[in-house]
Amino acid sequence: MRQEAFWLPASDGTQLYVNRWFADTAPKAVVMIAHGMAEHSARYARVAEALVADGFEVYAHDQRGHGRTAEHGTLGHYADADGWAKVVDDLSSLNHLIRQQHPQAPILLLAHSMGSYIGMAYLMQHSCSLQGVILSGSNYQSIGLYNIARQLVRFERWRLGPKAPSTLIDFLSFGSFNKAFKPNRTDFDWLSRDPAEVDKYVADPLCGFSCSTQLWWDLMGGFQQITPLDNLAQIDSELPLLVTGGDCDPVSQGKRLADLADALRTAGMRHVDLKIYPHARHELLNESNRDEVTRDLRDWLNAALSRSRSCPTPAEETP
Repeated sequence: MRQEAFWLPASDGTQLYVNRWFADTAPKAVVMIAHGMAEHSARYARVAEALVADGFEVYAHDQRGHGRTAEHGTLGHYADADGWAKVVDDLSSLNHLIRQQHPQAPILLLAHSMGSYIGMAYLMQHSCSLQGVILSGSNYQSIGLYNIARQLVRFERWRLGPKAPSTLIDFLSFGSFNKAFKPNRTDFDWLSRDPAEVDKYVADPLCGFSCSTQLWWDLMGGFQQITPLDNLAQIDSELPLLVTGGDCDPVSQGKRLADLADALRTAGMRHVDLKIYPHARHELLNESNRDEVTRDLRDWLNAALSRSRSCPTPAEETP
């Protein structure tokens, strides 16, 4: 496997840091990765290696406010304005680059946690650009909850300023996640049963940071966008989708993964698979059963490649 990194100009000129993993031969398909909150794309090198060995090519960008892309902004902050629209459009920019480099290769999306929400918003506009999508560590809750949460975030943004983090928001969003895993060794035991993987996360200066009130405002607005069934119905009904996670993931508690799969089916999606791993926590790809998870994801991606799609040709997809 070979690896390279480069800067990709987004539609507004922002420089996105992109990791690419590839072989010397042409890929049978390309996988885009959208990472989660308070992490970065380089953490996906292990799964990328497994996918490249199976004939895929992998691209993963550091999202705005994350990883090395944050060198051109602020760590934990999408943008001063229109941050949600920008991070969603960044997936389009990456997809367009891949299409230019591999005009005939199918493209699939692996989207984790925060990336899964951005991915769903992307699908509402560009589902025909993809052959299949994996949503990992995601969830689905009521629009009323997000409406209330956004008002709290509005207050915190007014009180602290848009670029400041909020201890209250952090407590309400992540504060309870470790409670189920007492006695806690670290603040991030909820991520994985593997202590070595948790320690890597804790030691990484580009992981585990608090996000700005503006990012939370953008994210809550994103939840309001992707939750209504009428909006989910904009996704192509024939797109293969896999919803996956651990039943001990405090983000979803397992149940909210099933709720998401049910919502997608109710919205008209015909090919929604659900895979929940017993005892697994939030980061499946860094869990103690990660080899099993990686094999399952690889097999699902290969199965998705075999499905026929009735969407417009890639040339008809707009960037």
